Amino acid sequence: LMLCLQTGKTLSDPARMKFDTDQLYVKSTEEIAPAFAEFPGAVTNTCRIADHCELELALNTTHLPQYKAPEGYTRESYVEHLAVEGLTSRLRERPSTIALPVYEQRLREELLVICSMGFAGYFLIVWDIIRFARSRGIPVGPGRGSAAGSLVAYALRITDLDPLVYTLLFERFLNPERVSLPDIDMDFCMDRRGEVLNYVVDKYGSDHVAQIITFGTLGAKAAIRDVGRVLEMPYAEADKVAKLVPNQLNITLEQALESEPRLRELVDTDPKVRELMTIARSLEGLARHASTHAAGVVISEGPLTDHVPLYKGANDEIVTQYSMGDVEKIGLVKFDFLGLKTLTMIRRAESLINEGHPDQPPLVVDRLPFDDAKTFALLSSGKTTGIFQLESSGMRDLLAGFKPDRFEDIIAIIALYRPGPMDLIPDFIKRKQGKIPIVYELPELEPILKDTYGVIVYQEQVMAIANRVAGFSLGQADILRRAMGKKKPEEMEKLRVKFVDGARQNKIADKKAEKLYELIQKFAGYGFNKSHAAAYAVVCYQTGYLKAHYPTEFMAALMTSDMGNQDKIMGYFSECRDLGIKVLGPDVNESQKNFAVVEGAIRFGLAAIKNVGEGAVDSVLAIRAESGRFTSFFEFCRRVDLHKVNKRMLEGLIKAGAFDSFGARRAQLMAMLDQAVEDGAAAQRERDLGQTNIFGEDFHGNQPAAADEPALPNLPEWDQAQRLKYERELTGFYITAHPLARYEAIIHALATATTAGMTEFSDGKEVRLCGIIAAVKSMLTKKGDRMAYVTLEDLQGTVEIIVFPDLFKTAGELITPERLVRITGTIDRGDKGTKVRGTKIEPLADVQAQTVKRIHIRLATCPEVKDQLPRLLDVFKRHPGGTAISLTFRTDGLLEAETAPLPNLRVSASEHFVADVEEVLGKGALSLVS
Repeated sequence: LMLCLQTGKTLSDPARMKFDTDQLYVKSTEEIAPAFAEFPGAVTNTCRIADHCELELALNTTHLPQYKAPEGYTRESYVEHLAVEGLTSRLRERPSTIALPVYEQRLREELLVICSMGFAGYFLIVWDIIRFARSRGIPVGPGRGSAAGSLVAYALRITDLDPLVYTLLFERFLNPERVSLPDIDMDFCMDRRGEVLNYVVDKYGSDHVAQIITFGTLGAKAAIRDVGRVLEMPYAEADKVAKLVPNQLNITLEQALESEPRLRELVDTDPKVRELMTIARSLEGLARHASTHAAGVVISEGPLTDHVPLYKGANDEIVTQYSMGDVEKIGLVKFDFLGLKTLTMIRRAESLINEGHPDQPPLVVDRLPFDDAKTFALLSSGKTTGIFQLESSGMRDLLAGFKPDRFEDIIAIIALYRPGPMDLIPDFIKRKQGKIPIVYELPELEPILKDTYGVIVYQEQVMAIANRVAGFSLGQADILRRAMGKKKPEEMEKLRVKFVDGARQNKIADKKAEKLYELIQKFAGYGFNKSHAAAYAVVCYQTGYLKAHYPTEFMAALMTSDMGNQDKIMGYFSECRDLGIKVLGPDVNESQKNFAVVEGAIRFGLAAIKNVGEGAVDSVLAIRAESGRFTSFFEFCRRVDLHKVNKRMLEGLIKAGAFDSFGARRAQLMAMLDQAVEDGAAAQRERDLGQTNIFGEDFHGNQPAAADEPALPNLPEWDQAQRLKYERELTGFYITAHPLARYEAIIHALATATTAGMTEFSDGKEVRLCGIIAAVKSMLTKKGDRMAYVTLEDLQGTVEIIVFPDLFKTAGELITPERLVRITGTIDRGDKGTKVRGTKIEPLADVQAQTVKRIHIRLATCPEVKDQLPRLLDVFKRHPGGTAISLTFRTDGLLEAETAPLPNLRVSASEHFVADVEEVLGKGALSLVS
């Protein structure tokens, strides 16, 4: 059956791969000897070879590469020298209110631990890697994980957040009472992470560096679905069984059967499901494929082959045959090189800002102050599209309710927005807003819990409480924190006694100490690593600052970062519209390779057009920079290198509107494409031969005039539908307009969800979506019935609709590209993302006529209203119908009074009516109620 899974076959397929033998097992000497009768020594020789083999895996040793310190230094003295110098530099850049002796004492204590544990070399290796990245202009993250609690790491610029200012604990990262290797994860710009890996390979040798293997295994749900396919069970049936497995991380089928009565009942009553589950349970957990770990890299002291077998991956990359846990057990040190797309986006936004504002001091994102009111106002508004870690609708609701107004609030939000601690959020918000009092069990807890309004949120707070109340060293407090987090009962009971004894010595009653121990035990399971939350809060704040102060540059950088993700780009287009930012189409004279900012608007990037290669774009931009703007389509074809800019690319540029600024219609340029290419090729041949023509064309192909260009044919332009269709084909979305834009008010009334909000609905929830059918993939089921997968697009993005045979029979004629529809269906959460199971498909126009019951039109209470009303009356007369109108008068956005001066007037709620009203009053003045 595993062969069928791996080869994509079914058990009933006669042509499937098989092992037609029952001899694939390790045989005894008596069984194997006859097979090698002609070679009597062969069997005994295998025993001799085995006897000569000796393998002993040395565990609990470390094979750390030896960083070579400069002459006159040991590794320990060199890391101390760098840390002292670095701290001085840091405090000069970011002055602190904390006294210098406090920093110096903390630095000495950390260095003592690092050097005594033999980790000076490790810190130097990480420092060297990050120093290389920064020297090459490769964006580096502010830190990740518990390493952000180290002052030495901050001084060495491994991390970018002052741990003393934000009470981050070094002992959460490293302490001699919990001996383990340090683990510093490094975030780099996703596009340039490979440069950092290449540096490490060059420095330590290709035989000393490898990435780490990872094995994909069959999880509970995947095993059910895969086995169902092999057994030729209808997808809907296997999917129904899989969805009964609870959504719990790493749950097994055995656990699912115990916790879900409906699944147990199916297995007991349905023989097919019983067979499915029996086979799935036998395959569950088996390795299905090998791949490369997203971040893990090992660097060894000697050749890796002395320690671990190696494997060549699908792209010829060298990876270890041991997975991450086993690599660490044999003493190889793992380094995590993570690619973070947000860093790339931040650097790109920073460049756009500094290029576009040459009159102001250069913006340095790494040195932003953390007290900017405008940034906190943006976050409090919940308008966080593109903001790192804060984009989901749930997070937006939290931000709008919480109203963060200081950096510590962002740290808390990141720590709280997880399953479990989310239950604390309502109480947390009320405490911040003063709706309920903040009470501390003991006065000693106030300085520890003040930043989180008396709630234990962080693991570091658990450690600080044990230290302050019970006299634990911070190393012992970390052991307590780990025991509580892992729920080790025996260890926790021993620590309870120690905690109460320690509190007694600090004159705290046993009863209070017991109560406090119970409290921190409850919250320890929820507690989040504050160092990690604080480091990521830096990136949240930076992206928030950029969006608050430079929204156009921010959105341009964001769109470039997600250039290949159609759904995200569509969402960003919608966000630009909400922010009042214009997005201009591509233009061969104005566009850059990526999305750029031009006179306060975002100009579409040429490389974002389908069939337009980056190398060809670079060539066009180089020619434009060298010899000036292009003046016509023919002149463009004569000047560019047609070996790079081929006919297919030119066709894409025409259809995307990149030549519109020449004044020619797209239909005309398409008609002349072949002739323009021939003309350009002839000009290129002349250049290659070093010739000039009688009109004085120079060696770059520049034309003094367009007099010799052929006249364009007198063809009408393509209609808007055709233009938009081509734009979508070439860019993945609509640029100059959107077919749904005129229906926006109608869609708001008729839909219950948007594609962007799909992830917020529970599995099985019914939704109604309005949009345009972007693509259809139809197929036959095994029974010969037709079904389809439909891509529905609205103004926010796309979603896949599954149209099963019953619905296809009744609505098949509506399932065609470019059709405007409303689809009713249920949310289908699968392993490959969220889809919708369609139950009803209706033409949007029919739904609109049937369901819009009332129309609200909002008017400003101002002198201009006298001018608006007559024009509105004219619109009403042009669109007679059956839907009632009410007019709402507003002053400064607040409702003043509602009236219906025309109570008997009814109009047609058509898209033309909506367009005409919005022409008079502007967008947003009208709403339809169904």
